[in-house]
Amino acid sequence: MQSDAMHSEVYQGQFGEFTISGGDRRGVIVYRAALMVAALSFAISSGLVLWQPQSLSSIQIAWTITGLFGLFSVAMGVALWTIHIYMRPLHRALQVLWGIGTVSAIALAATSLPNPLALAVFQQPLMVLGIGFTFAALTGLFVKEAFCFNRLETKALAPVVPLLLLGHLLGFMPLQGKVVLLAIWASLFLVFAVRKAFQAIPPDIGDKSVFDYLAKVRSGEISPEAGQAVS
Repeated sequence: MQSDAMHSEVYQGQFGEFTISGGDRRGVIVYRAALMVAALSFAISSGLVLWQPQSLSSIQIAWTITGLFGLFSVAMGVALWTIHIYMRPLHRALQVLWGIGTVSAIALAATSLPNPLALAVFQQPLMVLGIGFTFAALTGLFVKEAFCFNRLETKALAPVVPLLLLGHLLGFMPLQGKVVLLAIWASLFLVFAVRKAFQAIPPDIGDKSVFDYLAKVRSGEISPEAGQAVS
């Protein structure tokens, strides 16, 4: 506790002063580490597919990709737990989407045995309707980062992710198109994670006075009109 106090910094926010503590900074570090794990897991699994587009026919490679997807999903859960989003309903919605996608992936993996999940999804595009919820949460994260930090890579990723998934689900995209979009997705996701690692920490925490204000509004301590008067 004393260490956190020593590393606390006071900032002026929209609704008053707020303090960024060592715990806040650790939360951002965990968020960024989770993003890096997710990006690396996705990049490695994508690399296995891009190296040989028909590699999913290999059970060993398909099991490897399935394991990497599991690691990706866990990392996404950690990232969505530690991300700072002012709008609580949006934050909860992203977490719910991830939860649905995770439960669906576990259920689909169980029903696909003895084949790995990755091979089943490749052969049965309708399975995207289940695991796609996890990627919907990822798309929401990209949208949030694009809105807050105006990042070019996340602006590109926001449409690329659903386009590739829908292309596979509905069957309107040729294999070469899927390969191109997958390469773009994996590359830009890795660029995003690396850039986040070197970004200053306070902007990822945001204006904590806004979080405090919204909490007081929800609890009924103050009215929304009071906040408008302050701003």
